[in-house]
Amino acid sequence: MITSPQVLDGRLLERLRGAVRGGVVEPGAPDYDEARRVYNALHDKRPAIVVRAVDAGDVIATVDFAREQHLQLAVRGGGHSVAGYGTCDDGVVLDLGRMRGIRVDPRARTAHVEGGCTWADVNHATYAFGLATTGGIVSTTGVGGLTTGGGMGHLARRCGLACDNLLSVDLVTADGSFVTCTPERHADLFWAVRGGGGNFGVVTSFVHRLHPVADVFGGPVFYPLDAEVLRRYRELVAGSDERLGALLIVGLGPPVPFLPEHWHGRPLCGVVACWSGPEEDDEDIRAQLAALGPVVGQHLGRIPYPLVNTLFDELVPAGLFHYWKGSFTRGLPNGALDALVEYGPTTPSVQSVTVVFPLDGACHRVAPGDTAFSYRDADYAIALSPTLATREDCETHQGWVRAFHRALEPHAMGGGYVNFMDGDDQDRVRVNYRGNHARLVAVKRRYDPGNLFRLNHNIAP
Repeated sequence: MITSPQVLDGRLLERLRGAVRGGVVEPGAPDYDEARRVYNALHDKRPAIVVRAVDAGDVIATVDFAREQHLQLAVRGGGHSVAGYGTCDDGVVLDLGRMRGIRVDPRARTAHVEGGCTWADVNHATYAFGLATTGGIVSTTGVGGLTTGGGMGHLARRCGLACDNLLSVDLVTADGSFVTCTPERHADLFWAVRGGGGNFGVVTSFVHRLHPVADVFGGPVFYPLDAEVLRRYRELVAGSDERLGALLIVGLGPPVPFLPEHWHGRPLCGVVACWSGPEEDDEDIRAQLAALGPVVGQHLGRIPYPLVNTLFDELVPAGLFHYWKGSFTRGLPNGALDALVEYGPTTPSVQSVTVVFPLDGACHRVAPGDTAFSYRDADYAIALSPTLATREDCETHQGWVRAFHRALEPHAMGGGYVNFMDGDDQDRVRVNYRGNHARLVAVKRRYDPGNLFRLNHNIAP
């Protein structure tokens, strides 16, 4: 049933408009439906207003307005929150999507990135200087949500998580204060935003450390879904150079030209490779991937790093319906591989790809207490996602992902990556942060005692 959103007092809205340079979109406006839309179509919310911020001043004004009027506040960067936390009913959506400025300092190897940027924005800007940093596997993902949740991606084994490459952030707290957080200034807040999600404020800009990465040898290689292929993949990652990014994917064959048509829609596994080492080793990497099992399709080559980050874009465009679950594992236990082989053939759609992210290498060289992201002893993170074209199909197949997740649980570590959690995973927040949870609560009480920033995997004060 569609309900009308709350109507706010006109005088209050006029005062907000006077304080905001960006647009304030109300219900009934021609662009309201477009302004309220998020990546996951499962979340069809109707906010009272959407503020399209253009600078930190707009963010401060919006945070003050939501707090003073006791309204829910949803903060949206790229809008990819699978749990739908970038929107709300009857509250305020603070949309950072117009804050897309980036300044690269090639000598210092840093990028100053505004809070509304996507990874496509960052990769385009940094590639011109032969530099890159860890950032997702879908280019339309927002920098803010991915980084503050931890931030996995193709370069994680070599460069660490996105949050490991943060040097500072500018942030607006719940009382409207604007603070710059570094290891020396507001160090507790800087620690918390590196993995603690959006619980502590609105990050208006990030400073990321960059690494010398330009062109890479990468692309997907597909194999029949077989436990022996998965075991060989496990051995490959355990023994390979950290410059090899190697995501494992399990699902149904996509309709791509380099995969024979008779494999379209059939159970497959694959490796999405990203070798950021020297070009003279490319053919050795190709041979290592070929040794995993019978190759039924591949598209490998030397390409710009930004292109690797777009390989999933066409498969999962905005407007599909998603429901996710996530787990961490030590190694890839045989029982976890058995679950992948068992549930892979019943994957409900080509878009419903199970992705296994290696988390060793540089990710392990950060201690569990050094950032809010605590699972530094995990070797892999697993993302389960039925992604369907209709709400009805997505809701029907939620049981599939729950059963898949239950099958993985005996072989997993208990918690999961917060960016893979859905809205019904609030009871997992404590275990997701393990020994860091109490410290996160203390930071929350200091900076957001009223829990204004609660539309997230909430760390309650």
